[in-house]
Amino acid sequence: MTALEPREAGRFVQQLGQALDQQFGRPRAVLALSAHSLSRAPVLLAGPRHHAVYDFGGFDPKLQTLRYDAEGAPELAQQIMTLAAQAGLPMHQLTQGGLDHGIWTPLRYIYPEADVPVLPLAFSPRQSPAEQYALGELLAPLADQGVLILGSGSLTHNLGLVFGQGRPPAIDAAEIPASAQFREWMRARAAAGDWQSLQAYRSQAPHAAEMHPTDEHLLPFFIAAGAGGRSEPALRLHASLTFGSLAMDAYAFGDSAPRLAAALQGVEERTL
Repeated sequence: MTALEPREAGRFVQQLGQALDQQFGRPRAVLALSAHSLSRAPVLLAGPRHHAVYDFGGFDPKLQTLRYDAEGAPELAQQIMTLAAQAGLPMHQLTQGGLDHGIWTPLRYIYPEADVPVLPLAFSPRQSPAEQYALGELLAPLADQGVLILGSGSLTHNLGLVFGQGRPPAIDAAEIPASAQFREWMRARAAAGDWQSLQAYRSQAPHAAEMHPTDEHLLPFFIAAGAGGRSEPALRLHASLTFGSLAMDAYAFGDSAPRLAAALQGVEERTL
């Protein structure tokens, strides 16, 4: 629903697009990692064109009228296939397009003209956070070559807490304690660059299983973190939630993260 009702997260992503343009210029392409594009092994969707995929049901029908037709990035896919082969990492590609809602929803705000090529990389939810981090490390050279690596998921994601009791909580309901404790643990460990604890979050973070009954919505965090490298702590750029437990916090990774945070601050100050 962020695509129709931006609220805090949508406004942040809109400002993120402005900050990226101002600080770094338009990227060569977006490498998109979404919790809704999953496979048994990493797969690049290397079609020449993409369209919005409506991979959901039971929401406002207006969502299925929204379009996001973007160019694909087959050449970037070939480059990633080469990196994977050199590292001995199984990687596949398909010459087909399609952007799931975890990709086109933020991109509609970041690049509303759909004028940046997009390459989705489906990942395996069976692989651990440490394995996802290693996948990100494989992708790290791309960030220095004009590629924006975008992970899309949700910092907390237990829809049973939202819809499981019949009528959902108010969209602006107060945050439940379990969500607050989990989010603060993630923020503190990320700020400390404590990747060992973060990769073991299911056993170390408070209320981890309650906040993520399955962890596919958090796994893009680890891929993006691996791509950013260990040289800088992760920076939380945004924190918001709906229904008391559905968090849309956003993080940046790597040595360019402070520059992005500063650019975002400037954009926010100009829009107040």
